[in-house]
Amino acid sequence: MRVSINHPEMFATVFESVTKSKLHRPITGISTDSRELHNGDLYIAIKGSRTDGHQFLKQVKDTGAAAALVCETNEKIDIQQIKVNDTLDTIGKISNKWRMTFDIPIIGITGSNGKTSTKELLLHVLSSKFKMHATKGNFNTNIGLPLTLLGLDPDHQISILEMGASAPGEIEELCNIAKPTHGIITNIEPAHLEGFGSMENIAYEKGALFRSLHKGISFVNQADAMVSNIPFSGKRVTYGLDPDCDFPADIFHEDDGTLTLILDTNIIPTGSHNLSFIKNCIAVSAISISLGIDWNALKKKLQSFSSPQGRCFVKQINDITVIDDTYNANLSSSLAALDYLNAFSGDGRRIFVFGDMLELGPTTNDQHQKIGERCSELGLDGVFTIGEHTKHTNVVINNGIMNKHFDTKESMIFSLKNFLKCDDKILFKGSRGMAMDKVIEGVFEN
Repeated sequence: MRVSINHPEMFATVFESVTKSKLHRPITGISTDSRELHNGDLYIAIKGSRTDGHQFLKQVKDTGAAAALVCETNEKIDIQQIKVNDTLDTIGKISNKWRMTFDIPIIGITGSNGKTSTKELLLHVLSSKFKMHATKGNFNTNIGLPLTLLGLDPDHQISILEMGASAPGEIEELCNIAKPTHGIITNIEPAHLEGFGSMENIAYEKGALFRSLHKGISFVNQADAMVSNIPFSGKRVTYGLDPDCDFPADIFHEDDGTLTLILDTNIIPTGSHNLSFIKNCIAVSAISISLGIDWNALKKKLQSFSSPQGRCFVKQINDITVIDDTYNANLSSSLAALDYLNAFSGDGRRIFVFGDMLELGPTTNDQHQKIGERCSELGLDGVFTIGEHTKHTNVVINNGIMNKHFDTKESMIFSLKNFLKCDDKILFKGSRGMAMDKVIEGVFEN
């Protein structure tokens, strides 16, 4: 991952105040990956579980990089090396000091799922009025978030930071670096149970965001019982389907299957079948209105939003409706995706292609069975599964549904090519590690 530094002199001042070392050359970018370095960049050497970034200092020098932040120096490599005890800790301190030079709203987003889609929608809406800065891709870890912060420029008016965690203490660490002024926890669901052990532990971990907002605003999803019960600091703004919320909402199903959002008496036809998207709209609306976006601008932006690739992204291929929701998967997002598939009107079969949901811990089998049960309830026309865990999905499917499990992508692709026909509606879903997007490519390749 790499970020550009647009103000080298400003960065040098911050860097030198933290490390007590003077840079020999201006820094125009920062990366933790030697393959992404540009001439004039600062390289951050990180010791990982599988690789040690210090091994690539020769390649770093060959790229024309200006300097390297290291834990161990290599005198044989002719490049400025600034030695510190912990490079990851140091880049966090540099990023924190950089962030504190900006007096703007910093919005932290965390939750079990929906972080990235909420961030992208919020960015789309707020950009109608403000010069925006936001997390790119999945730069939401203790490596990615500090680099994201270093992309802040003096002309930015608001920053949106996605915060992910797979182990206890990580959200608190990210909040200590970013010092958010606003925060939203999208939901608490059984994702990453392998790392946290229980839903209560997940809620406590995500709750670090609300606890950090001593003088800020927590946007609270009243529709999620666990989120609504998380302790908070500072001010609290609520949203959801409860009429007593600060931003009360209702959802109306049109005859064509699309959803209309009624938010605080404002009617917003969305043209979407996706219930998860509507839930994101409610959250984003609460934040946007609170930050000064007017209702007309909000309505236009919600209606003009297009989902990113891999997140319920709909496209037509050879008269077949393809729903690409392959970015990631857990129980709640998979159930929501199935409801999305079911909401499509018109002729054609409804088909589900499902890969394993990963990192679910001891409840893995049970959660995969629940997906199979939901497929049966909806009476889908076909379910194709792949992976170790989806075997538990496949075995519980009934209601006369054509279902088949596969051991390889190649056999699944071959079967799908022979099964699909015009007007079919097909949903692809699975955790990122299952690479279900490759199945889409294989099925619909020219």
